[in-house]
Amino acid sequence: MAENIPHVLILGGGFGGLSAANEIRSALTSSKVEITVIDKKDWFMVGFAKLWIMNGTRTFENSIGSLQKLKEKGINFLKEEILQIDLQGKKVKTSSQTISYDFLIIAMGAVLAPEKIPGLVENGMNLYDHNQLTDIHNKLLKIKSGVIALAITSMPYKCPPAPFEASLLVSSLLRNLGTRDSVQVHVYSPAPITLPAAGPQVSQQILDLINSENIIFHDSCKIKSVEKNKLVFENSQANFDLLLAVPPHTAPKTVHESGLTKDGNFIPISRDCKTAFDNVYAVGDVTNLTVGEKMAVPKAGIFAEGEGLAVAQNIIAKIQDKEDSALFEGQGGCYIESGRETASIIEVDMFSKPQPITKLTESTREHLSEKKQFEKDRISKWL
Repeated sequence: MAENIPHVLILGGGFGGLSAANEIRSALTSSKVEITVIDKKDWFMVGFAKLWIMNGTRTFENSIGSLQKLKEKGINFLKEEILQIDLQGKKVKTSSQTISYDFLIIAMGAVLAPEKIPGLVENGMNLYDHNQLTDIHNKLLKIKSGVIALAITSMPYKCPPAPFEASLLVSSLLRNLGTRDSVQVHVYSPAPITLPAAGPQVSQQILDLINSENIIFHDSCKIKSVEKNKLVFENSQANFDLLLAVPPHTAPKTVHESGLTKDGNFIPISRDCKTAFDNVYAVGDVTNLTVGEKMAVPKAGIFAEGEGLAVAQNIIAKIQDKEDSALFEGQGGCYIESGRETASIIEVDMFSKPQPITKLTESTREHLSEKKQFEKDRISKWL
């Protein structure tokens, strides 16, 4: 590493890490700052593509961009496991080396932890694990009658509308196969409404949407365990023939061990995305950013991207000896497909006063085209 060139180390090549790396590099040349991104995988995927793989309209290979392409932009990329984050020593240990930093951005996302629910791994499929999507697709093709359960096992989880969108796409696939009338589709959630983060009005609209496709929503179902063909809740049980589960989410082990998390969960941040350590930032799903007393910014790519941009602007300002006053704007939207070649957008403004604003647009073909374009734009812009 060249002398006196500040080094920005970014842990994670998802929305937050990639938006920050690209923003810093577009403002400052390699002679002004060195940037390194580390991720244990060498590809990036927009999360919602998983549902297209699940319903068979997309393959995994056609849904990813290569993180190796960062090198063409003058951004170092290392495909390595992150073993230790040493905040006192300002260095990070990976499977092959120890790397020091001047600025650290932790963008490692949330880890799926299905093992936290007894029996889930043995008796259910993980809707969020890309390795299981083809298997899920094949099971959907084979099911001729019975019950499909989509279960949200704990809160918070990535992309709040996704399980409901998944239920709509499952329903659509079965309709195309001619089996929908003989298969029941149920969604179970520990929450009292479909999307607590979006508030009661949007939650009711989502409920109306899935009900219109004969999908049954069960609220306040706190899952205790999964048995063969049976969900066991605190106060009830439900049978299924195929279980698609959103597993519990947690912060990565190395993040817990770094001392950054509270109560062993996610890294608490405010709108500047700073942690308690100097020049150490955290963005995206690995964080918890509360809004008011009860709400938190949802774990969604668009918000990780916005946080990454704010952090990048503050790091650029610091390197240029200017004031670092950028804040995460908290505006964005999540798409939700209807399963009928249309999509709507849940539009969110987290920091509007006196309270966050969320609204659901109508479901149109244009929004579905925008969703596909959103994916293309991110992959071509960042990689």
